[in-house]
Amino acid sequence: MHTGSDERDGAAAAAGAEPGERELGSRAPGFIKASKPLHLSWQVGVFVVGLAVVGAGVIMLPLPGPGWLVIFAGMAIWATEFVWAQLVLRWTKRKVTEAAQRALDPKVRRRNIILTTIGLIIVGVLLGIYLWKFGLVMPWKIDQ
Repeated sequence: MHTGSDERDGAAAAAGAEPGERELGSRAPGFIKASKPLHLSWQVGVFVVGLAVVGAGVIMLPLPGPGWLVIFAGMAIWATEFVWAQLVLRWTKRKVTEAAQRALDPKVRRRNIILTTIGLIIVGVLLGIYLWKFGLVMPWKIDQ
């Protein structure tokens, strides 16, 4: 193995990363990193674009649209430049993976199926009572 990759894996493990995850830090091109003012303006630009995308996602939460997906896209934009956003995305990915594993657990699936079935039975009974009491009347055939 190359010693440089061993050092990066060690640094990633020290930062709480899994082996094979990307290194923390800026992913700006080398010529941008070489100039301090250019790199700072690059970071400001990335922050503003990420903020606009996250803001659009927050607006989409109560409105129609993929709000959470857009918020995570904005976080991914920030993660190209900022370590804190990279750590937030790693934590989120880890939690989503854990939730998916829990959802695939046979006991949890069985419980969810049972609860869903009970809920559907309750809704069906309530709908049946409503129809028995009031009947099925279409809105466009109401006699005034």
